[in-house]
Amino acid sequence: MTAKGDNAVEPYDVASDIWERKYRYDGNDKDVPADKTVKDSLHRVARAVASNERDARKWEAKFEEILIPLYFLPGGRIIANAGTARTDVTMFNCYVMNTIEDSIEGIFDTVKESAITQKFGGGVGFDFSTLRPKNSHIKGCEAKSSGPISFMQVLDSTCRTIMSAGQRRGAQMGVMRCDHPDIEEFITAKRGNAALQMFNLSVAITDKFINAVKHNEDWELSFNGQVHKTVRATELWELIMQSTYDFAEPGFILIDKINEMNNLHYCETIAATNPCGEQPLPPYGACLLGSLNLTKFVKKPFEDTAEIDFDLLKEVTRVAVRFLDNIIDISGYPLPQQREEARRKRRMGIGITGLADMFIFLGVRYGSARSLEVASEVMKTITVTAYEASISLANEKGSFPLLEDSRYVRSKFIATLPDEIRQGIKNYGIRNSHLTSIAPTGTISLFAGNVSSGLEPVFAFKYNRRIREGLDEKFTDVEVMDFAYKKYIEHIGRAIKDEDLPDYFVTTDAITPEEHVDMQAALQGYVDSSISKTINIPSDFPFDKFKDIYLYAHSKGLKGCTTFRPSEHITGVLTKSDDKKEENSPKPITIPKRPVELEGTTYKIKTPLSPDALYLTINDILDDGVRRPYELFINTKNLQHFSWVVAMTRLISAVFRKERDPSFLVEELKSIYDPNGGYFSDGRFIPSLAADIGLVVEKHLRKIGLFEERRKAAAAAIAKEDAPAEDSKFMICPQCNEKGLYSAENCLKCILCGYSKCG
Repeated sequence: MTAKGDNAVEPYDVASDIWERKYRYDGNDKDVPADKTVKDSLHRVARAVASNERDARKWEAKFEEILIPLYFLPGGRIIANAGTARTDVTMFNCYVMNTIEDSIEGIFDTVKESAITQKFGGGVGFDFSTLRPKNSHIKGCEAKSSGPISFMQVLDSTCRTIMSAGQRRGAQMGVMRCDHPDIEEFITAKRGNAALQMFNLSVAITDKFINAVKHNEDWELSFNGQVHKTVRATELWELIMQSTYDFAEPGFILIDKINEMNNLHYCETIAATNPCGEQPLPPYGACLLGSLNLTKFVKKPFEDTAEIDFDLLKEVTRVAVRFLDNIIDISGYPLPQQREEARRKRRMGIGITGLADMFIFLGVRYGSARSLEVASEVMKTITVTAYEASISLANEKGSFPLLEDSRYVRSKFIATLPDEIRQGIKNYGIRNSHLTSIAPTGTISLFAGNVSSGLEPVFAFKYNRRIREGLDEKFTDVEVMDFAYKKYIEHIGRAIKDEDLPDYFVTTDAITPEEHVDMQAALQGYVDSSISKTINIPSDFPFDKFKDIYLYAHSKGLKGCTTFRPSEHITGVLTKSDDKKEENSPKPITIPKRPVELEGTTYKIKTPLSPDALYLTINDILDDGVRRPYELFINTKNLQHFSWVVAMTRLISAVFRKERDPSFLVEELKSIYDPNGGYFSDGRFIPSLAADIGLVVEKHLRKIGLFEERRKAAAAAIAKEDAPAEDSKFMICPQCNEKGLYSAENCLKCILCGYSKCG
């Protein structure tokens, strides 16, 4: 692989492109030269990670042996940052923030700390269950609390601001327990507007709640021992499931299982996860990730004698443990509390990628009984080897400081490991509290030649990817092939139609939900942290069967479950086949000339930004029997923003007249964040005056029934959908506006332009 412009590989090489855009260091510091090749980058990383070893040269060579052949793929932050002159960066992917103290001071301490963490490039997770519910009495000021959701909006605004300042795309996880009084508002918080778009949402589900659902019992919503409301458990379950079915959120974290199986059950309680869910973490916990590229461990692929090289897998795993352990010591940390937490427990998450491609090399169908056996055997080998390596490392460098061996070895997960592991811990200790986790690997999988991502099935064997040419706005569509598919074409020496492929070539839409769950369960038995996975569901999958997936996941002992069903509620109506795209697109309308009189409504906005209120008048017109907005006026005594207000009224009025469905304006206005900060109104955080105007426009569109008309039109469009079945798994990408958006590993990704929203 070489850089573009430096003997570039033709045709398009996705691995080189990813390296060029994501991981290549340009050498802006005189002491650190630029990376000219991929090998230069990996050599830089190996040298940096070996720098704190007594025999640095030996371990630099060892690390190169697993990096350069792409046997081991460290998290992207490590490849991009290790050995560079960058200072305000972290090599840890994500963090869980502190327990939020139920006070204004505590909340805004969390806001500050999360902003610092995100400035360093770290994603963050929060547990909002510690905040008192909405309308609770606040002692000392005779006021009522605005509730957790309002403060989530502050954090959402903060994340957006950090991202707009040039940092990478923000990633946040918001968690709330299923017994919190505001859980119903939490479940529906992201519906139909631009609020909380920087968050993934997950409900922390308890075993007690699942039992209440199964027995149709009452369920108490309480805070600090005080019951605020009692609901039927089945009704709350229906709300969670319907929201997940329609909106792909909230996720499902089985919090009791997480704590029950936690190796450090004796010194920490976990209430949240990182943004993609593969790392349940305590307050200030950090996730350090790297993946074994399973496509590299198959001997004689596609032959009847194909087999896994378990000796090589063990050898690479041992070195990978030492590699990640060194990262704990050389990485920067946004906060001192995060550094202390990481070094006291020395958590890491060695995972896998290329699982589906490995199955193809072996001639095994993903989801079959044989595939579950192979996956279990591979993960068991990795985990047992990792624990052995960590015990050996403890003998050399010392155990993690919070190890209490007599209590640690009684952990339920440790009890599943061979007896010699427990005896080794008693004799020598162990260097790392946790060692395995299966994380999203989208970018590093592309970097490795487009191997199948993580534990997911192959999404498509070949597809077009849109790449930018130079610095202008010209784009070229290039074909990208799945790694195993490409190797198979090379193996047989000719092109082949998809229908002629062997039956073990399957994509995600051919995998049943139960098979998805079974694969996750087969791996979870040998993973001490958790797994990030998406169970893709067809758009026409029945709701009653959908609900059963989550109960099935609970029965299989999973720590979490995430599904994704393409839906018009998420990013617009399901995309149509190309030849029908124009036909099904909403057409602009021509509004009749303005009558002398129009009916309308005037709304009042009162903000702390000015002593004078703003009055918004929206006038409507009848168009083919449908009431539509025609114009907007804003009146105020405050002339501070006169020109801005006039410009906004004219622009909004112009959109009203020209667009049949102006509801997109609501999302645009509500996503505007004032750099000087927003304000609270009626217990809700408003990020800017423009956003407040957007809320008024939304209120008016609902009042005149335009949102209901839009919903009916979307449902009718889906009912008439006749695109090929294989296209139903794609939705419209918000970046390239093409049919290429899908979900994998808790991330929305575009197969065409590379857009992703993870966490």
